[in-house]
Amino acid sequence: PDSLRAQLETSLRRLQCPRVDIFYLHVPDHDTPVEETLRACHQLHQEGKFVELGLSNYASWEVAEICTLCRSNGWIVPTVYQGMYNATTRHVETELFPCLRHFGMRFYAYHPLAGGLLTGRYKYEDKDKKQPVCRFFGDKWSEIDRNRFWKENHFEAIALVEKALQAAYGGSAPSMTSAALRCMSPHSQLQGALGDGVILGMSSMGQLAQNLAATEEGPLEPAVVQAFNQAWELISHESPKYFYGDESWLGLPKTSLSFVTSSSLKS
Repeated sequence: PDSLRAQLETSLRRLQCPRVDIFYLHVPDHDTPVEETLRACHQLHQEGKFVELGLSNYASWEVAEICTLCRSNGWIVPTVYQGMYNATTRHVETELFPCLRHFGMRFYAYHPLAGGLLTGRYKYEDKDKKQPVCRFFGDKWSEIDRNRFWKENHFEAIALVEKALQAAYGGSAPSMTSAALRCMSPHSQLQGALGDGVILGMSSMGQLAQNLAATEEGPLEPAVVQAFNQAWELISHESPKYFYGDESWLGLPKTSLSFVTSSSLKS
C-alpha cells in the first residue's frame, strides 16, 4: 500500500497534475494480500488522485476475484483491462473476454503488431546478425519481446499471411502492418460499442498517421482473414500468455508494479 501511494504521487508530481484518468495495477504482486492493495487503491480514489482503476496482465480468475472483493467491500471496482492482443496472439479470447464482459470491463489491446513483428520488416535470420537498437535488439526490454515473439513458427505464420495478401490483392496489396491492424477490427473480438480499443505505438508522427489510416481502411478480404486464423493455429501453442504469475518476467522490483495514464492533464 505504501508503495502504491508513493508511485502514484511521484507520477502526479512529474505530470504536474492533481489526478490521472486511469491508475493501473500492472502486474500481480503475490507477496502482498490483494485485499491490502485494493483497499489502498480505494483510499487513493477517495482522495481524488485517479478516476478509474485498471488491471493489466492479470489472469481471468484474478480479475474475477478482484471485482468480487471490490463489490463486496464497497471499494472502487476496476473498469478497464489492458492486455496483449493481436492477430496472432489471441489467448485473451478464451477465458478473459467472457470474464471482462461479465464484470462490465472494457479491454484495451497492447502489442497490436506483436512488438513490430507483424510489420513484416524482420526476418528470422536477423537474430544472428548485428542489429541496430530497436524493439527486439538492444536492451533488457528488447530481450523480453524477442523471447515472446522471435520464434521460427511466428515468421512462418507471417509468410503465410503475406502470401494470402498477394493472392487476394495482387499489386495493390496492403502492407503487413496495415493488414495486422485491420485484422483487429472488425475481425477480432473487440467491441467498440463496449468501449474496447487498441493502443497504437509509433516511432515517428508519420508512422502514427499511417497506423491511424490503416484502422480506417475497412475489412480485409475473407481469404486474408482465413490466413490470419491459420497463422494463429500454427503458433498458438507457443504464443505468449496474457498474464504473469510473478514480477520476475521484468526483472524489476515490486515498486514497479503499477502505473498511471492520463489522456488529459487536469487542473
